[in-house]
This record gives sequence, C-alpha cells and structure tokens, in this order.
Amino acid sequence: MVLQTTNLTKLYKNNRGARDVSLTLQPGNILGLLGPNGSGKTTVMKACVGLLRPTGGSVAIEGHTIWGGSATGDKDGGHAGKDFEDALRGVGALIEAPSLFDRLTARQNLQLAAAYYPDVTPERIGEVLQTVEMAPYADEKVGGYSLGMRQRLGLALALVSKPRLLVLDEPANGLDIEGMVAIRDIVKEAAAGGAAVLISSHLAHEIELCATHVGIMYEGAVLNLCPMEDALSSSPSLEEFFLAELTRYRKGGAAA
Repeated sequence: MVLQTTNLTKLYKNNRGARDVSLTLQPGNILGLLGPNGSGKTTVMKACVGLLRPTGGSVAIEGHTIWGGSATGDKDGGHAGKDFEDALRGVGALIEAPSLFDRLTARQNLQLAAAYYPDVTPERIGEVLQTVEMAPYADEKVGGYSLGMRQRLGLALALVSKPRLLVLDEPANGLDIEGMVAIRDIVKEAAAGGAAVLISSHLAHEIELCATHVGIMYEGAVLNLCPMEDALSSSPSLEEFFLAELTRYRKGGAAA
C-alpha cells in the first residue's frame, strides 16, 4: 500500500475543511478526488504531503507515518509521525500554484530541486523536460512563462525524483486542450510505472478520462469512494454519478 489515511480531519476556524477522510492507494492506482471548490480536496492533499497539520486522524505513506492522530497539549491536534522525512522522500506533489524561481530558467529550477535527491541526474532533468514538453524553453527564465508553461514546469518538479506517490491538485489549471490531454497521458504513464496517483479536479470529465478510482467530496466529507468502473456502471457519465451522489446527500443519505 502506498498511501493510507484513516479518519483524516482538518477543521479551520470557520469549521470548514475535511472530516474523517479514509482512503487507500495501491501502486498503479489513480484516485481522482472530484468536488466543487471548497469541498476539502486541497486540504486532504496538503495533509498527505506534510504541508498541513491535521486536527486528527492519521496519514501513512508506504508504512511510514506522517501524521499520527492527536497529541496531548498540541493545540492543533495532529502530530508528526516518527517517519515523517522517510515517508516524504517518495512523494512528488503539485499543490495549487507551483513555487518557482522567476529569475532562474526551467532547467535551473529543476537542478535546484534535484539537489534534495541523491539519484537525480542531468539526464533525468532532460527527460522530464521532454515529458512535459518544455525542452524547447528549458533555458528561458521562468519569469517570462505563461500560466500554462508554469503549470507544466510545476509538474516536471513533481516528477523529477520518480516519486512512488504523485499528488496533483488541479494539474490542468491554465492549460489548453492539448495540455490537458498531455497531463492525462503523463498521469497514466506514471501509474503504469508503478506510482500511485492522487489527483483532484472540479471537472468530472477530466477525472473520468484518467482515474481508476473516484472519490466524491462535498462539504469536507467523502460521499462515495469506488472504482471508476463501478461509478460508470450506475450512471452514463461521471458527471451524472457526481450529481446523483450530491442529490442523495442533500436528501439526508449518509456519506460512504
């Protein structure tokens, strides 16, 4: 098992966030979190990559604990697990807008990131630039990049270490149709190579075309978590499955 969250909870002062989110990811799985803005997708993802301290629950990557429930005297509830650093060595992530150094080139940004990993070679950097179709612009300063180019470079940063867990929050943001198709192909290729992928979107079509499993999120809760084939066997499209789950929830059905 690559990723496991158990009753993962993070509540903000306005009482929004994520509640009791339990999910698992095996190698080769692509789990798409689908939900409107504010449904808790980004909160879950940030907790899974160590960027956000949960209120409660636990997160483990390949058996290494990142967050391990509540700690006495810790006002925020969750506490870092003993394997925090070991767990994150196998993680690549693109959460919200990528953090880039505008005065450096794309290649230099990747070289800087590669310094944190012992096995990233110059050849790997060139390979990743080719994968995200940024090789022609590799030696241009990032400050002159478009939104879509910045997003592609952010994806390259997530991929450069050959992560076993890839976490992508709205990776198609700012991309044209060709770029969206390229992102889907990259995600599928990573999973085919044995990585587990956690990806979010508020666009049902994007999740339907790339994910092996889907988690429907709304108001911080997971309403349903199932294989994609099960979702599509009960509805003609993922969009209609999503709307049916929201209708059931609003009528008082319990979250899965």
